[in-house]
Formats: sequence, C-alpha cells, structure tokens
Amino acid sequence: MNLNCKGKLIDLRTPKVMGILNLTPDSFYDGGRYKEESAVLTQVERMCAAGATFIDMGAYSSRPGAASVTETEELKRLLPLLEVVVKNFPEVLISIDTFRSKVAAECLERGAALINDISAGALDSNMLATVAQYQAPYIAMHMKGTPQTMQGEAVYEDLIREMRYYFSKKITI
Repeated sequence: MNLNCKGKLIDLRTPKVMGILNLTPDSFYDGGRYKEESAVLTQVERMCAAGATFIDMGAYSSRPGAASVTETEELKRLLPLLEVVVKNFPEVLISIDTFRSKVAAECLERGAALINDISAGALDSNMLATVAQYQAPYIAMHMKGTPQTMQGEAVYEDLIREMRYYFSKKITI
C-alpha cells in the first residue's frame, strides 16, 4: 500500500517514523522547547537524521489541563515555523496536527503534506471537505470529548470493540 504525499509515493509496507515537533509553550512532552527558528531547524535535522519520514508539527496543546487557544494564536505559532521548515527542508513531508480546517488549509497551502486530526473531524465540520479539496492524506485519531475533557472521558468497557465501532462510523461518512 502506498500513500501519496504531494506526488511522492510512500510505501507503507514497512513502518515509517513520524517525528513530533510541539510548537506550544505548554507541551507536556518538551515544555515549549521549540519556539525559535534555530531550535526548530536543529530538531527537524535530528529527526530526519534519525530516520523520520514525516515531521508532525502542532501548535495546539492537547495535554491534560491545557487551555484552549484561538485559531489565530494556533496559526501565529505554526505558520512562520512551518514556512522555515519547508524552505530549509523542502524534501521533508510535514504533517500538521490540528483539528481546525482553516489551519489545515493554510498549512497545506504553505507546503504541508498531510493532516493529523485528534478529533477525526468531530471538532470542525469542514475538516473532511478541506482535506478532500486538497487531496491530502488524513490521519483520523480517536478522542472522547474535547482536548480539555478527553482525559476524564477515556473510560472503556471493551477498548478494541469501541475503537472498531468508532472508526467504522468515521469511514462510512
């Protein structure tokens, strides 16, 4: 099976690595370490050297207890750094971690290759139409509730059955 990212076919018969680049000041993983251009470029270079096929850039924190940020703030954090990465690493396939269709569109216009949506389209009714318009690969994630409530709602009787049901509903849309 192949994935078409901006005309480049990615063979998915072998595992691929996605490097994560959190651009939020309150990331639970790296604490907002990547807000300066030089730090971002150094980290992208490290991840590529370590074998990353994709670099996933996100500017909206989904850590437990994180405050919501506006679409404008998400774009302000993301677009300048995306443009720098695309300019300095034109061969890198950039994934954008967002649940907002406007953010997805702006990033795809500026060189992103795919969209990674933690809500699988549940938080923005225009998301699926947007990725379809750009013919961009789309990663639909599972989440109960919102980024602010999901930790408290992650209760399951049968995790595998519930995941299968959730995604079967998503793919029949």
